[in-house]
Amino acid sequence: MRKIKIVLYLVICFGNISASGQITRETGSINELLRSVETHNTELKAFSQRMRAQKTENKLSNNLPDPTVSYSHLWGADNSSETIGELIVSQSMDFPTLYHTRRQLNRQKNVMADHEYQLKRREILLKAQEIGFDIILLREEQLLLKERHQNASELAILYQQRIESGDANVIELNKVKLELLNAKTEASINETNLKRKEEELIILNGNTPFQTEQLTYPAIVLPTDYAEIKDDVLNGELALAALEQESRVGHNLLKVAQESWLPKLEIGYRRNTESGAPFNGFVVGFSVPLFENKGKVKMARQQLLSTELSKEQVKSETSYNALQNFREAQKTKLLMDEYASLFKEHSDLLILKEALKSGQISLIEYFSEAAIIYQSQLNYLQLENKYHKTVASLFKNKL
Repeated sequence: MRKIKIVLYLVICFGNISASGQITRETGSINELLRSVETHNTELKAFSQRMRAQKTENKLSNNLPDPTVSYSHLWGADNSSETIGELIVSQSMDFPTLYHTRRQLNRQKNVMADHEYQLKRREILLKAQEIGFDIILLREEQLLLKERHQNASELAILYQQRIESGDANVIELNKVKLELLNAKTEASINETNLKRKEEELIILNGNTPFQTEQLTYPAIVLPTDYAEIKDDVLNGELALAALEQESRVGHNLLKVAQESWLPKLEIGYRRNTESGAPFNGFVVGFSVPLFENKGKVKMARQQLLSTELSKEQVKSETSYNALQNFREAQKTKLLMDEYASLFKEHSDLLILKEALKSGQISLIEYFSEAAIIYQSQLNYLQLENKYHKTVASLFKNKL
């Protein structure tokens, strides 16, 4: 029997392939998913409320301390009818310039809280996007496994008929049945994994269902040169922006710590009846913070230095990771294009199955070639998934 030459191909479920090997897809559904998660995610809502509480706390930290009221009533040891009364109402406060400095610090802390929220938002949306990509992969694998199961079912019927007519043996029928069982098993595993991912997405979406059937990968145009996106990637890094804001806060904290050595003031009203006739007057005083602020300036300098060192570390990591993601995406895209170039002849399992039915190839040859085709299809789907995840990580700050 003449063996048909099988050329690896890309099945229709991968989308339309142009002459250049590019894939065309509908866009927008991933963005709808991200908008839904941003609206319904309970962790993000809780974090938002926590940031609001933090801003309120920042504002309250600059309030005046509570006023104090004290009254003394004394009587004579020999004559209890002789009494003295004294009333003092006072208000303590920090040195006035310190309130202005703390007000500036609180503004910077509020901006830092906004940066922290953006980082949390990015983390959650990136996770949602990756789950969405996995669901797309599993659904495309599901289509492939359905096709495999259908072919195996048709072959099982065919070889059962051949057994009855004496054109096949039990060994060949068992091989077909084993292929059918393997197809069922892989389809079951796929269904379980898909259900798990959909449940993860529902939880991430605040226990709100989201229709994933129409999810598609976004259209991506990756530049050929990393230099074209380097500045945007580095300048848009949210973690670096958050550290820069933390550095500004650190400078203000240092200034607050330095000004905290200024004396605290106290003013008030005093009424005394010691002489029998009441006397009214003012109370003015101050306290020198000899012990309360000990070590605070040193601590503020250390925290500021730590932030500056972290900024340098994040800059290096951001630059390295972005370049590695870009290179990884390029390599993955090249592999995808190589598969696409081999799939242009559009040979498929239908031709292979017809060749088996007509006796042009043996059952062993069929399974050997079919295994190559199925594995190639799966490889392409996994490469496609990896490519979109890598690019998503590269452009995560645009979420």
